[in-house]
Amino acid sequence: MTKFGYTLMCEQSGPAALVQDAVAAEEAGFDFEVISDHYFPWLDSQGHSPNAWPVLGAVAHATQRVELMTYVTCPTTRYHPTIVAQLAATVGLLSDGRFTLGLGAGENLNEHVAGRAWPPVNVRHEMLDEAIDIIAALFTGEYIRHRGRHYRVDSAKLWDVGNPPPRIGVAVSGRRSCTLAGRQADLMIAVEPEAKLGEMFDAAGGHGKPRVGQVPISYDPDRQTAIDRAHEQFRWFGGGWKVNSELPGTAAFAAASQFVTKEDVANAIPCGRDVEAHVQAVRRFVDAGFTHVAPVQIGGGQQAGFLDWARAELLPALRGL
Repeated sequence: MTKFGYTLMCEQSGPAALVQDAVAAEEAGFDFEVISDHYFPWLDSQGHSPNAWPVLGAVAHATQRVELMTYVTCPTTRYHPTIVAQLAATVGLLSDGRFTLGLGAGENLNEHVAGRAWPPVNVRHEMLDEAIDIIAALFTGEYIRHRGRHYRVDSAKLWDVGNPPPRIGVAVSGRRSCTLAGRQADLMIAVEPEAKLGEMFDAAGGHGKPRVGQVPISYDPDRQTAIDRAHEQFRWFGGGWKVNSELPGTAAFAAASQFVTKEDVANAIPCGRDVEAHVQAVRRFVDAGFTHVAPVQIGGGQQAGFLDWARAELLPALRGL
């Protein structure tokens, strides 16, 4: 049976609001919650970007049931993989084992702050692969030493790590990342409802493992208001990750999406209160073999109304899938 999740978007809400929304989403009946891990929002209009990890600690304390996951953390540049391992192990314990570490090759938008040149995608995947080796080794609780192509670790050990440790998910968008995920990950993460991603994941060793998708939606009682908000805050979404991962800041995302119209957004993202339109967007992931799907409600100030509607209408309809 498919599980349905709630997305905590650090780019559109401050930390206190994110924790409140997480509690309300659990009460509304969502099965799991994912959180973005950014240093920047994609567009200035989103207006926020608190650190995901203290928020996760507070959410772990404030919730009781929902599974938690980063969607996703880049363990290669802004964070050293040893630090990611320690953060994840700690949240795993605080959440009584409800946490999954979602990892990806990252976006220049967030990683440029470390002052290193943004490597090409093949190098980013090499770095991610090596970083996962380090994190998995640290999750054993043993001392590790590592001297690799991209990282050096000198006598590191996690003193507090659960048994079992957090599961590791890897974000995919093409053959190279699917192969990496099939070999290294406990689950697959994607933002496109493409069955071929799961097929490549399976071929590389992912058969039978969960796959988690995410879909943007814009609920509002007034459809035009929903369209306007989606255009203001999420018009960047249609660029695709091959483009979006290379852009260095909010000005670049604004420029890249300047010719995206409200009609374009309305055609790509379900807007308004028509339950069936939102269900159909989620159905594309279910039909593509995803075991978990997390809608993203656009607009930080719109979460309370969305969650009331989700409890009464959206989640019952999704359960019917």
